Amino acid sequence: MSGALGIIAGSGDLPVRVARHARADGRDVFILALTGFGSPDLVKEFGGAEAAMGEIGKGIRLLKNAGCEEILFAGAIKRPDFSALKFDLSGAALLPKLLAAAGKGDDALLRVVLGAFEEAGFRVIGADDVLTSLLAPEGAVGARAPSQQDWNDIRAAAKAAREIGAADVGQGAIARNGQVIETETQDGTDAMLRRVRPAGTPSGVLVKLRKPQQEKRIDLPTIGGATVRGAADAGLAGIAVEFGGALIIDRNEVVRVADETGIFVYGLKVSELD
Repeated sequence: MSGALGIIAGSGDLPVRVARHARADGRDVFILALTGFGSPDLVKEFGGAEAAMGEIGKGIRLLKNAGCEEILFAGAIKRPDFSALKFDLSGAALLPKLLAAAGKGDDALLRVVLGAFEEAGFRVIGADDVLTSLLAPEGAVGARAPSQQDWNDIRAAAKAAREIGAADVGQGAIARNGQVIETETQDGTDAMLRRVRPAGTPSGVLVKLRKPQQEKRIDLPTIGGATVRGAADAGLAGIAVEFGGALIIDRNEVVRVADETGIFVYGLKVSELD
């Protein structure tokens, strides 16, 4: 694909990893940093500009002027307070669709935004199209693997994760002793982990799965070293994510923290849940 790769950047490590990988492959990069989420340092390093979430027209114009034909969304974005958002004309025109989608969940909201960029003529790809090496592998990532009790927790948490995913609420759930003790809400995985109190011997598993209706090009389940550290602080025995359906940011760091804290990270096949 000719032209610069446009990266619409939220928060976290994923935008910079995608940008550096694309540049290493000889691709020009243009960063559209979302105000309040995307790092200004990322714009300084790669070139780009900033736009508010409601400035859809401005974002489209900036990307087109930069010669972008292909774009991707990378990084975390919290659901906005629509009453506080700054809208341009294109964003305001999209507002009824955004408000209707917001009542259905985050994935529906993201699909509306994605559709606006596709209608403007961009080809939207996923971060995993650029960074295939970030996709979760099959089996243990690190020294440990799940025990039989861990598998009971994996199946219980996976069932809950599927249910909240179908409702477009979140992607993750935690089970301990075969019982679901927490599910992910709009405040994200880290906040969910902080709500869990250790119970003596490490036990319990965090499971993150794609939503059944997941738009694969946006918001795949993601974990990194901080997630593993958070799981260890919560007294969990491990983390399981979907093989080929989740992103692991900095696998070396994930392995280091997992082995250091004695918990497992596992890429599971959906067939293992039956």
